[in-house]
Amino acid sequence: MSQVTEEERQSPGPPTRRPTGAVRRLRREAAESRAAIRATPRRTVVAEGLVCALAAAFGLIPLLLIPPDRPVLAVLEALWAALLVAARRGRPVAAVLGAFPLLAGANVWVLAVIPLIVLSATRRIAPPRRAWRVVGVACAALGGLTVAGGLFRWETLPLKLADNAVSAVLLLLLPALAGTMLGRRRPLVDLLRERNAYLEQTRTLTAAAARMEERTRIAREMHDLLGHRLSLISVHAGALELAAARQAPPLAGQVELLRTTAGTAMEELREILGVLRHADLSDETGGDRGTYEDITALVAQSRQTGGGPVELVWSVPDTVEVGARVRQAIHRVVREGLTNVLKHASGAPTLVEVKGTDAGIEVYVTNGAPRMPGDSQGGTSSGLAGLQERISLLGGTFGAGALPDGGFRVTAWLPSHTTNGPVSAPAEAGAAPLPHAPGPPSGDTWQPGSNSPLSAQTLTWPRALGAGCTAVLVVLPTAGFLIVLLVMAALG
Repeated sequence: MSQVTEEERQSPGPPTRRPTGAVRRLRREAAESRAAIRATPRRTVVAEGLVCALAAAFGLIPLLLIPPDRPVLAVLEALWAALLVAARRGRPVAAVLGAFPLLAGANVWVLAVIPLIVLSATRRIAPPRRAWRVVGVACAALGGLTVAGGLFRWETLPLKLADNAVSAVLLLLLPALAGTMLGRRRPLVDLLRERNAYLEQTRTLTAAAARMEERTRIAREMHDLLGHRLSLISVHAGALELAAARQAPPLAGQVELLRTTAGTAMEELREILGVLRHADLSDETGGDRGTYEDITALVAQSRQTGGGPVELVWSVPDTVEVGARVRQAIHRVVREGLTNVLKHASGAPTLVEVKGTDAGIEVYVTNGAPRMPGDSQGGTSSGLAGLQERISLLGGTFGAGALPDGGFRVTAWLPSHTTNGPVSAPAEAGAAPLPHAPGPPSGDTWQPGSNSPLSAQTLTWPRALGAGCTAVLVVLPTAGFLIVLLVMAALG
């Protein structure tokens, strides 16, 4: 009496036949292949499709010119070779194992595709020991297939074995050797790239720590020396202001300017000390500096101190939004330019221009030739160097240089809002060129304060000779064998 399961009792219809394990595996493989194709970039899919089409065309087109003895088998071999080309990336083991029947086939033109399949597939099989096992299985299967095909023709079996042995060495073993060499190089290159990134990060962190330590030391020295001196100047200027108000009223304005300048210097010193101790230069905030009223006050102070004519041209539309850091940079450029005029060309006519456009802000501080050529207090150009660094960090360009008429010009272009790196300033019609304006460095990954790294994918002659020379030498016999074989097939 047969036993009936509970599911069969409850099922009203005939029992359904479940798919076998092979069918389920095929369905799973098909689903994984579709998912892999969807995840692959479109450019790679198109390139792989073109390679497969070229492989199929190389195996099919010669058949139209030189018909083989077994055309159906030759066509199937060409299509099978194109399928192996597509499978060499995702299923390298299957691609190598599926290539051995082509060596004993009727289509000699597909032999040119076999080395490419084996080389590309074995470089993706890790470890290399496994790749050699797969190639060994393929060679053994080729030998078994040759013996099975020569069972009824014993007189031609030795020749067939010799031909297939040569084909296996030149079309399987040598390409596999080149592929395993390239496969060993890939993890080494990845490891070298990781170590290089680690060393670059370590160098950056070490440099940042050393820079912060040096800036802290500088801030401490400035606080101990300049802070004390400026405090004394402010106290004595206050006392002098009271005395001048009683004894010399005409000098009261000049003394008041001295006192307010000393107080402003103290405030700016405190801000600089805070920046040096706690933040980078690029993290400053400029408050309400760089406004029209602020620049007007700087120009007025320069007139009172130097006695020379200073003119301000402000043409920044109200619709242009300017960030706080950019405004502070405008203030620093104008102040440094006017300070240089007082030091090197006191009394010379000076023009301050601040122009605003949709692309950014242009600042010009131009002075004429000094009245007395030898009347200069000298300097180290450290202020101009600091301005160049500041503006570069904000993404602008800076320039300073002498003019043909003996004057001097300080120029700067600043974006309306800060960016991550220098960009090119747009040239407007009729605008004066920036003298000695630095251009942005080449490269897409440049960041201020660092050199552009050399890409590991850049192809140079030393890299090409050092990395692929051995692999090329290995496959040279394969290339020669294929050329001779294909020429003989074309002539025959």
